[in-house]
Amino acid sequence: MKLNIAKNICSIFIFGSVMLGSGCSKFLDEQDPSNLTPESFYTIPEHAESAIASVYADTRFIGDGAGIFSSNWQLLEAVTGTATTETAQNSDLNNLLGLIHDGNTGHVINWWNGLYRVIAQANLVLEKVPGIPEMDEAQKKRILGEAHFLRAWAYFYAVRLWGPVPIITKPQTTASEDFLPARAPVEEVYNLIVSDLTTAEAAGLPWMDKRGRVSTAAVKSEMAIVYLTMAGQPLNKGASHYKLAADKANEVITYANSNPNVINLFDTYADVHRESLKNEREHIFMLQYNSLVASNPMDNMYPNFKPVTYNGASGTGSTVPTAQFYRSYENGDLRAVDREGYFYTSYFTDGNGALFQLGAPYIFKHFNTVANGSSGVAGTRTNNLNVPLIRYAEVLLVHAEAQNELGGPTPEAYNGLKRIRDRAKLVTPDLGTYTQSTFREAVWRERWHELCYEQITWFDMVRLRKVYNETTNGFDNFVGHVNLSSNQALQEKHLLFPLPRPELQNNPNLTPQNPGYPN
Repeated sequence: MKLNIAKNICSIFIFGSVMLGSGCSKFLDEQDPSNLTPESFYTIPEHAESAIASVYADTRFIGDGAGIFSSNWQLLEAVTGTATTETAQNSDLNNLLGLIHDGNTGHVINWWNGLYRVIAQANLVLEKVPGIPEMDEAQKKRILGEAHFLRAWAYFYAVRLWGPVPIITKPQTTASEDFLPARAPVEEVYNLIVSDLTTAEAAGLPWMDKRGRVSTAAVKSEMAIVYLTMAGQPLNKGASHYKLAADKANEVITYANSNPNVINLFDTYADVHRESLKNEREHIFMLQYNSLVASNPMDNMYPNFKPVTYNGASGTGSTVPTAQFYRSYENGDLRAVDREGYFYTSYFTDGNGALFQLGAPYIFKHFNTVANGSSGVAGTRTNNLNVPLIRYAEVLLVHAEAQNELGGPTPEAYNGLKRIRDRAKLVTPDLGTYTQSTFREAVWRERWHELCYEQITWFDMVRLRKVYNETTNGFDNFVGHVNLSSNQALQEKHLLFPLPRPELQNNPNLTPQNPGYPN
């Protein structure tokens, strides 16, 4: 019986094959037009716009969660020694604070995956958009320029986090020859970064873009930061790249001086986290957030167990300043004045009620008063605040530092430093009182105090091989400096993060692991 059934099925199959003939093959070869592929998608200008939007969207991985009471951005805060935690319920975050992280640490894994996702999406745009027919050339050039910038942005993080990293510039499939790429030397990675930024600089982008897209100011500012980094460790390019950094920063400053309503410092520190001013003036480049898509991810920087928002006391925050760092601000520094600068020691109950004392300083640099409430005004509960990545304040300090390294402080370098201090209501000694050495450390101190909690400080520590000492007000060598957040000393191995263990398991060509970390 079974044999007969099998014979009948076979006969039916043969008969059907004869009757269908080549039609069967044609039917099987047809593709569902609604199932988009890279080959079928990049056909009209709207596809290019959607594709570049997806690259921007992927940059938001920085704000994604990294386990209970933790976020990816804390990778670059916990290790600086300027912040600690009140919850202590996330083992990966605790390991970062204690400087005992390794390749299994979730934040490390998430950053690798997030950065290479941005790179992969940018590569797809760069590969496919040039072939889109009947597309305005200016629009095409702009989108390609944005993709080049975003790829450079991702690689700049990667090379500073891990040193030698794989360079991937084409869309990958399992059949790609370099599907399991080896790590490229650090200088080669920087060469790609500079090349991408140079292309983006020539893409005809607007000087500023209130939509939050890459602008000429963002490209030039990023170039200045890249050159400043290359001048320091580990490449030690020195004077040539200090000159490049100073010149590129000066291009932004020159434009700002002629267009102060377009690029400038904000008048108050509250403006730095004012929702209505995102992507404007001081905010040269930001991660974009809107509650309809993704709300601002900095809630983990709010006070723990304190009713400062409409939620009341939530207990979900996990990043707070160390008391030593808060006290390191000069007397009268507006940045450390309650509800005037970047720290609050009091706030309104449930966001808009009676004023109460917090009992300690907390970071309010990313606090959205519109969403969370202010005196007598209830919060909207929708947090549309962006996350700053490049502020004009940083550009001024990049220029001041780089110009000083070329032979000492100049009036232009001094003016940049003074502008930062003027806003803080601090008196700046006369230019003639500075030497190259004392001006250098003055600029470094302003970087620590002005740019804190913006995921910048760690990279300063690595490129300078110096760390601000909150107690002495001077600078220690990186190796041996004790982070007061954990009383643990920085070691040589901490200059790089470990490669994620899953990546080492998946790709043997990544070995060896960075020095000092277990394979």
